[in-house]
Amino acid sequence: SAILIHAPGTPAAAATLLDGYPMCKKGQAGKALSVAMFASFCGGVIGALVMTFLSPLVADMAMNFGPGEMFMLAVFGLSVIVAISGKSVAKGLISAFFGMLLCTVGLDPTNGIPRFITTKQTGLLDGFQFIPTLIGLFAVSEVIAGVERIIRGEEHEQKSNEKITNVLPDWKTIKRIWPNILSGGLIGTFIGAIPGAGGDIAVFVSYGASKSASKHPELYGTGIMDGVVASDELNSSSGNDDQVVPLLSLGVPGDSVTAILLGAFIMKGITPGPMMYVTELPTVYRVFAALMLANLCMLVVGCLGVRFFAKIVSVEKKMLYPIILVISLLGAFSINKNAFDVGVCVAFGIIGWLMNKYEFPLSPILLALILGPMCEKNFVRYMNIQRGNFFAITTSPIAMVFATVAILVIVYSVYNQSKINKRAAANAAQEKA
Repeated sequence: SAILIHAPGTPAAAATLLDGYPMCKKGQAGKALSVAMFASFCGGVIGALVMTFLSPLVADMAMNFGPGEMFMLAVFGLSVIVAISGKSVAKGLISAFFGMLLCTVGLDPTNGIPRFITTKQTGLLDGFQFIPTLIGLFAVSEVIAGVERIIRGEEHEQKSNEKITNVLPDWKTIKRIWPNILSGGLIGTFIGAIPGAGGDIAVFVSYGASKSASKHPELYGTGIMDGVVASDELNSSSGNDDQVVPLLSLGVPGDSVTAILLGAFIMKGITPGPMMYVTELPTVYRVFAALMLANLCMLVVGCLGVRFFAKIVSVEKKMLYPIILVISLLGAFSINKNAFDVGVCVAFGIIGWLMNKYEFPLSPILLALILGPMCEKNFVRYMNIQRGNFFAITTSPIAMVFATVAILVIVYSVYNQSKINKRAAANAAQEKA
């Protein structure tokens, strides 16, 4: 849905639409879907293999992450905002700042003090719900923009003339995208195995790293395969696959899905944790085998459906937009069965439409919404542990590595973007001449 209709189903999929949706608009929907499916399968296999052979080692590394290290990990994740800001770094930072402000609405996560709400505003006690906000910013805003184009007569019906001969990428394409698949798999494996980090951070980190390492970073965001691979490959390698690592090794679920798996283990009398590799080793490897099989099933289902999914873009827009809007609002309502969330979804749809109109990127808002609470909670915990001495963080090698890399990412991304803008200005001047 992120590739075809600009409506990501999960936070991690929001990075996929950065290049996936532009590919779809170019008439390459089938190619984008097949590359994304293959990359996701490879990412899942990499994650499953790492878990099978190295999960105890990865878990031991994750045990070294305290509040200070988690705070610096969040700062490192936020540094990627510069890389995904597009043409204007300033507008990207404004969007990110807006996202950080949204994180402050609701109850203080440490002290439980209401912020920017009254006691009567019960709908905002937990802040802005993530899924309604996500759906509004991307799906509803695209519907509003599409309706505006129809009214102005600028919307042209897009017929899919793309002939999908191969549902999987050819060997030439695989050789081109393989470096991104491998690097993304390693990033997803490491970050996804950290308790509380999850794959949403890893997706944007991988996208930023791929863009920075590319010989043509100016093409990212315009619809290229490398951008789709760098983001969609992480949906498996850092998603539920590697979030099983902290569950099995430490007894700490990485997300809501692995929390359900934790409940299933407890119901069967199995206690996840370090001793599980001693007392329940056959069960551990059954879980790994099931994940490997699930990735294989995903590939089979994807191969069977790619040709049919790609036809969605041929549906008349006057029919498609109302369907997308209804399903989006239904999705926002179904999270908490709350009409207030529908209002939030519509409000952020209007905000997203206005920001798109004035070329403010939406992805920095999403990244700030993901990392803002993580950053705040761990900062407060760390300051309480150190009794207000923030500079004690310099004694942590892991935290210093993340801080150094974050600074390097910011400096290089600003330099890279300025070079792209100069090149674009030079090309525009030549065209005028």
